[in-house]
Amino acid sequence: MHRVRLGRSTPAVTRLSFGAAGIGNLFTPVTDEAAARAVDAAWAAGIRSFDTAPHYGLGLSERRLGAALRGRPRAEYTVATKVGRLLEPLPDPAGDDLANGFAVPATHRRVWDFTPDGVRRSLEASLERLGLDRVDIVHLHDPDDHFAEAIGQAYPALERLRAEGVVGAIGVGMNHARMLTRFVRDTDVDAVLLAGRYTLLDQGAMAELLPEAARRGVRVIVGGVFNSGVLADPKPGATFDYAAAPPELLQRALRMQAVCEQYGVPLRAAAVRFALAPQAVASALIGARSAEEITDAARLLDLDIPDALWQRLVATGLLPDHLPLPKGSRPPCV
Repeated sequence: MHRVRLGRSTPAVTRLSFGAAGIGNLFTPVTDEAAARAVDAAWAAGIRSFDTAPHYGLGLSERRLGAALRGRPRAEYTVATKVGRLLEPLPDPAGDDLANGFAVPATHRRVWDFTPDGVRRSLEASLERLGLDRVDIVHLHDPDDHFAEAIGQAYPALERLRAEGVVGAIGVGMNHARMLTRFVRDTDVDAVLLAGRYTLLDQGAMAELLPEAARRGVRVIVGGVFNSGVLADPKPGATFDYAAAPPELLQRALRMQAVCEQYGVPLRAAAVRFALAPQAVASALIGARSAEEITDAARLLDLDIPDALWQRLVATGLLPDHLPLPKGSRPPCV
């Protein structure tokens, strides 16, 4: 699978990246064996970029990902993790962590910390859980309510770690495009990770973030290309951004699915390919909890999608006519 370098940094990512929140027991449990098989399947499909965070399963995602990658040639893959939340042990653990979205015992509590000391402590703990001596990419994680601390304290700390060679590339991961645009304009990040804001149903990132990133040579990794479910399988009860999809969005997704079916293309394949079309986009981050899910995603990337499908989506008003559309039947190697 083709790789794309992140800005001016050394690390490169494959056009599909493996999102490891699912193997951290996102919403429902996953066994150790199933998690290992999912990573094995990603590797077999040519995926060499893996994204995790302490937040995912209170460290379970990092531990499982590190175990699954152990023994593979370290120079052949990139690992991204995140800083901003420290995990502190609870003196009397009880219950589970489902209130935060993860089906794991509530053994720790998350503490926001964007101080330089917090960044280093978080990274050291992540390295221990991963069983690695370095990570390739470190993102500031969800600094929505902590912008001043993130840009004034945590970002300079990451800059120093990059200069020291402790990490290869630095970035910011969020669900909102506007604040990411500020980081692109005001800092020297290599990449940003944007979830859910450049999809077939939501192109908010095209207003500022994607053009600004292209101008400045900053790469964008797009996550949430299925908007948490509705673009993978649009049906009553499908979710959009982890809540019930509004009726108008569900109907729009169903109309898109009908157009795709006319050309023999699964809607989810169009969703992945569409997200990869902008110049600044380096990779689509696909969350997977099983070997079957990640194998399917890799297969979708390689499907032939005729230009006429995109033209039909525009002609029917399902996509705006000013967006960059995929060209050719297969994704470009940028």
